[in-house]
Amino acid sequence: MTRLLTRSDLQAVLEPVSCMAALRDGFRAAASPIAGQRIRTDLPFPGTATALIPGVLPGIKAYTVKVNAKFPGARPALRGVVCLHSGDDGRLLALMDSATITAWRTGLAAALGTHLLASPASAAGSVLGVIGAGAQAELVVHGLSALRRHREIVIHDSDPDRAHAFASRHDGRLLTSATQVAAAADIVLLATWSRSPLLRLADTRPGQHITSLGADEPGKQELAADLLESALLVVDDRELAATTGALSAAGLAAWAAEATLSEVLRGDHPGRTRATDRSVYAPVGLPWQDLALAWVAYQQAEQHDIGQKIDLLS
Repeated sequence: MTRLLTRSDLQAVLEPVSCMAALRDGFRAAASPIAGQRIRTDLPFPGTATALIPGVLPGIKAYTVKVNAKFPGARPALRGVVCLHSGDDGRLLALMDSATITAWRTGLAAALGTHLLASPASAAGSVLGVIGAGAQAELVVHGLSALRRHREIVIHDSDPDRAHAFASRHDGRLLTSATQVAAAADIVLLATWSRSPLLRLADTRPGQHITSLGADEPGKQELAADLLESALLVVDDRELAATTGALSAAGLAAWAAEATLSEVLRGDHPGRTRATDRSVYAPVGLPWQDLALAWVAYQQAEQHDIGQKIDLLS
């Protein structure tokens, strides 16, 4: 039997603290003899198709295959499915809504990276800036709230209705541009569909941290090359960042990234060492992250009998 987990099912079984713990463990142990693959192609329609295979982690006898459709003009823009297979015999243990898994693992991994690289929060908390008030930003804010204090959130989105809704949920303050957000915030989160830089070095200041989630496929770019070159730049995978992520968009080589988040978490790189450093976390997203959260969701769903069971072989 295969367990079918919809968005509402996943929201019932996932919670930020346990998910971030699973992601933290995954970053520390992510080295695998089997390299994950990220396959992306244009379509003869206004969208792209992406597959991430296989999601594997030491200690978990299962793997994931994820297939996504990205259609920027649709709502939601991301749709697809995560297949969770048994590592014993290949049984399809679960089918899960990929938009939810992707938003949670991307947003919460970003929250973890942001917390590790940003300057320690003062007793009053930091000002958090959000550029692009969608599902990714929502999960980053939830994750960060469990890790550090913020005294204010400032927000900009090209969609005024979405910006107002986000501000209402988080008691935030609306600003009229990305550069205004950068001028006001200590920590800046970008999660947009931008194909040209929204922030350059001159738009930032020493000591600031920036997390960029929008450069997750070729052609998308949120940060200019001069900012990336001047900052402590951390990615999730150097080669992917140089072929499909922030480095590729800025025309930079893989070695431009000083560290991966795994290296920082394992203590192989110290991360931020001076309060005046600018830091940037610019992940692409890795297959094992899908497994980390899909496994948490599956175990909880099994324990509490959440989701429908179907027999695809009947």
